[in-house]
Amino acid sequence: MKGKKIIIGISGSIAAYKMPMLLRLLVKAGAEVKVVMTPAAVEFVSPLVLSTLSKHKVLVQLSENDSWANHVMLGRWADIMLIAPASCNTIAKMASGLCDNLLMSVYLSATCPIIVAPAMDEDMYHHASLKRNLNTIQSFGNTIVEAELGELASGLIGYGRMAEPEKLFESLVNFFNQTQQLQGKKALVTAGPTYENLDPVRFIGNQSSGKMGIAIAEALANEGCKVTLVLGPSSLSITHPLVKIIKVRSAAEMFDAASAEFENSDIAVMSAAVADYTPKIVSDTKIKKKEGEVVIELTKTKDILKHLGGIKRTQQILIGFALESNNEEEYALKKLKEKNADAIILNSLNDVGAGFLHETNKITIFDKLGNKQAFDLKSKEEVAKDIVQKIIELHV
Repeated sequence: MKGKKIIIGISGSIAAYKMPMLLRLLVKAGAEVKVVMTPAAVEFVSPLVLSTLSKHKVLVQLSENDSWANHVMLGRWADIMLIAPASCNTIAKMASGLCDNLLMSVYLSATCPIIVAPAMDEDMYHHASLKRNLNTIQSFGNTIVEAELGELASGLIGYGRMAEPEKLFESLVNFFNQTQQLQGKKALVTAGPTYENLDPVRFIGNQSSGKMGIAIAEALANEGCKVTLVLGPSSLSITHPLVKIIKVRSAAEMFDAASAEFENSDIAVMSAAVADYTPKIVSDTKIKKKEGEVVIELTKTKDILKHLGGIKRTQQILIGFALESNNEEEYALKKLKEKNADAIILNSLNDVGAGFLHETNKITIFDKLGNKQAFDLKSKEEVAKDIVQKIIELHV
């Protein structure tokens, strides 16, 4: 951390009381830290304390007397910017590009990576608009340090508590210690659902958002890998400069795109929730409601993982996913063998808080060497890091 340049942006939240401790840890580790606060933040933590610890003037206003806080140069000065605590209001401004204070001016001018640590009460943290805004700023390339479970300012126990200073310090250390162990490698990742058309307006689909696969693509890119992300219908996106997106809709389109990209890939992670069946006949016109039952005949889709496993070269790494509801380990091991994969990531529908419609996931990894590794429930971003670490182990 010695000599690293860090901007800490503090917004209005009771969690701001934690920031002097983080500032002390960073300065003690040799980092140079400058603090920018919103006007609301000064109600929760003293600028005098922060300036004393950082040995730099704390900036709150865009201008003061005859001087101007040059937000453009400040945004270019830093190696990384941490916004913590990030209030619901500040996150909304970041998502929309609203620029009405110095912190937002610095954020919008920053050319460095951004880490964001949300802090708010549980109901706010779970509100659909907050989740949308977090997804939006994440799509800009920002990294989110998920809020934790704990005691909140309201007196409730729930999610929304900002990560502790030690964890934020660790996030910054990890950023600077990235070894990029996959530098120069190429990866293929599939993500999201597939939609199988019945007619021009109806389709068969599933509830996958693509969040897990997108997190894996970003984690691979953070290790220096050039990633092609074949993404099914999803409202999510990714803007990492090392990730190229190919958007598809159906299982057949995903099969074609994945097959075309696989030959030039060192690593392939098949995390998409691909339909096993597709309608045998697709109507050219909208199917009209009528009396009695409607029978839809389905036919099997092509098995992408099995196809790639059949053509993969010895040096290629192929990872598959298995979402199971019973006999989970048995089916995962069977899939590992039959698909000629190097590892299978098992998701169980019996695990609370894991899989579709959740921000978290719980996995068990089975690899071709006979190893089994079970993980606790984590954010999907953290799960992605665990998966990439396994890929690195297998690749090396």
